[in-house]
Amino acid sequence: QAQVAESGGGSVQAGGSMRLSCEMSAYTRNSFTMAWFRQTKGKEREGVARIDSDSVRKYADSVKGRFTISRDSSTNTLYLQMNNLKPEDSGMYYCASGRYGLTLLSPRERFGVWGQGLQVTVSS
Repeated sequence: QAQVAESGGGSVQAGGSMRLSCEMSAYTRNSFTMAWFRQTKGKEREGVARIDSDSVRKYADSVKGRFTISRDSSTNTLYLQMNNLKPEDSGMYYCASGRYGLTLLSPRERFGVWGQGLQVTVSS
Protein backbone atom coordinates (compact mmCIF):
# COMPACT_ATOMS: atom_id res chain seq x y z
CA GLN A 1 0.00 0.00 0.00
CA ALA A 2 1.31 3.42 -0.95
CA GLN A 3 2.26 5.76 1.86
CA VAL A 4 2.00 9.46 1.31
CA ALA A 5 3.97 12.19 3.07
CA GLU A 6 3.05 15.76 2.28
CA SER A 7 5.10 18.77 3.26
CA GLY A 8 5.03 22.48 2.66
CA GLY A 9 2.09 24.76 3.18
CA GLY A 10 1.80 27.56 5.68
CA SER A 11 1.12 31.26 5.42
CA VAL A 12 2.32 33.77 2.86
CA GLN A 13 1.38 37.24 1.71
CA ALA A 14 -0.32 37.84 -1.60
CA GLY A 15 2.17 37.84 -4.43
CA GLY A 16 4.42 35.39 -2.63
CA SER A 17 5.44 31.84 -3.52
CA MET A 18 5.21 28.46 -1.91
CA ARG A 19 6.08 24.88 -2.85
CA LEU A 20 4.15 21.81 -1.79
CA SER A 21 5.68 18.33 -1.81
CA CYS A 22 4.13 14.90 -1.74
CA GLU A 23 6.26 11.78 -1.50
CA MET A 24 4.44 8.59 -2.46
CA SER A 25 6.56 5.72 -1.27
CA ALA A 26 5.93 2.24 -2.56
CA TYR A 27 3.83 3.63 -5.40
CA THR A 28 5.08 1.61 -8.32
CA ARG A 29 2.57 2.05 -11.14
CA ASN A 30 4.18 2.62 -14.50
CA SER A 31 1.07 4.34 -15.86
CA PHE A 32 -0.59 6.86 -13.57
CA THR A 33 -2.14 10.24 -13.02
CA MET A 34 -0.99 12.39 -10.12
CA ALA A 35 -2.71 15.57 -9.14
CA TRP A 36 -3.19 18.34 -6.63
CA PHE A 37 -6.62 19.28 -5.37
CA ARG A 38 -7.70 22.03 -3.04
CA GLN A 39 -10.72 22.68 -0.88
CA THR A 40 -11.91 25.91 0.63
CA LYS A 41 -14.68 26.41 3.17
CA GLY A 42 -18.08 25.79 1.75
CA LYS A 43 -16.80 24.60 -1.60
CA GLU A 44 -16.28 21.26 -3.25
CA ARG A 45 -12.77 19.93 -3.58
CA GLU A 46 -11.46 21.11 -6.95
CA GLY A 47 -8.67 19.89 -9.15
CA VAL A 48 -5.79 22.34 -9.44
CA ALA A 49 -3.16 20.56 -11.55
CA ARG A 50 -2.36 17.09 -12.80
CA ILE A 51 0.54 15.26 -14.42
CA ASP A 52 0.49 11.82 -15.95
CA SER A 53 3.13 9.19 -16.65
CA ASP A 54 3.66 10.75 -20.10
CA SER A 55 4.52 14.03 -18.31
CA VAL A 56 1.47 15.75 -19.78
CA ARG A 57 0.38 18.57 -17.48
CA LYS A 58 -3.01 20.20 -17.15
CA TYR A 59 -4.08 23.10 -14.95
CA ALA A 60 -7.27 24.67 -13.74
CA ASP A 61 -7.88 28.02 -15.46
CA SER A 62 -7.60 29.83 -12.15
CA VAL A 63 -3.95 28.82 -11.67
CA LYS A 64 -2.60 28.73 -15.22
CA GLY A 65 0.62 30.68 -15.56
CA ARG A 66 1.11 30.79 -11.78
CA PHE A 67 1.32 27.16 -10.64
CA THR A 68 3.60 24.42 -11.92
CA ILE A 69 3.20 20.72 -11.22
CA SER A 70 6.20 18.45 -11.48
CA ARG A 71 7.39 15.05 -10.38
CA ASP A 72 10.75 13.61 -9.41
CA SER A 73 10.63 10.03 -10.62
CA SER A 74 13.74 9.02 -8.66
CA THR A 75 12.01 9.71 -5.35
CA ASN A 76 8.40 9.46 -6.54
CA THR A 77 7.74 12.91 -5.18
CA LEU A 78 5.09 15.22 -6.58
CA TYR A 79 5.53 18.99 -6.34
CA LEU A 80 3.36 22.03 -6.78
CA GLN A 81 5.20 25.31 -7.20
CA MET A 82 2.82 28.18 -6.56
CA ASN A 83 3.82 31.70 -7.56
CA ASN A 84 2.02 35.03 -7.41
CA LEU A 85 -0.34 33.62 -4.79
CA LYS A 86 -3.70 35.25 -4.24
CA PRO A 87 -5.99 35.19 -1.19
CA GLU A 88 -8.44 33.04 -3.14
CA ASP A 89 -5.74 30.36 -3.40
CA SER A 90 -6.11 29.75 0.34
CA GLY A 91 -7.39 26.34 1.36
CA MET A 92 -6.44 22.76 2.09
CA TYR A 93 -4.32 21.21 -0.62
CA TYR A 94 -4.25 17.47 -1.22
CA CYS A 95 -2.09 15.35 -3.46
CA ALA A 96 -3.63 12.32 -5.08
CA SER A 97 -2.82 9.56 -7.51
CA GLY A 98 -4.71 7.07 -9.59
CA ARG A 99 -4.72 5.20 -12.84
CA TYR A 100 -3.63 6.73 -16.11
CA GLY A 101 -6.23 8.79 -17.94
CA LEU A 102 -7.86 10.59 -15.03
CA THR A 103 -8.62 14.29 -15.35
CA LEU A 104 -9.14 17.15 -12.91
CA LEU A 105 -12.86 16.58 -13.34
CA SER A 106 -12.76 12.85 -12.64
CA PRO A 107 -14.70 11.68 -9.58
CA ARG A 108 -12.49 11.90 -6.52
CA GLU A 109 -12.96 8.24 -5.73
CA ARG A 110 -11.13 7.38 -8.94
CA PHE A 111 -7.99 8.66 -7.23
CA GLY A 112 -7.20 5.81 -4.86
CA VAL A 113 -4.34 7.40 -2.95
CA TRP A 114 -4.59 10.72 -1.09
CA GLY A 115 -2.36 12.82 1.08
CA GLN A 116 -3.49 14.10 4.47
CA GLY A 117 -3.83 17.71 3.32
CA LEU A 118 -1.79 20.87 3.73
CA GLN A 119 -3.15 24.22 4.81
CA VAL A 120 -2.23 27.16 2.59
CA THR A 121 -3.16 30.65 3.76
CA VAL A 122 -2.58 33.69 1.58
CA SER A 123 -3.15 37.04 3.23
CA SER A 124 -3.88 40.25 1.38
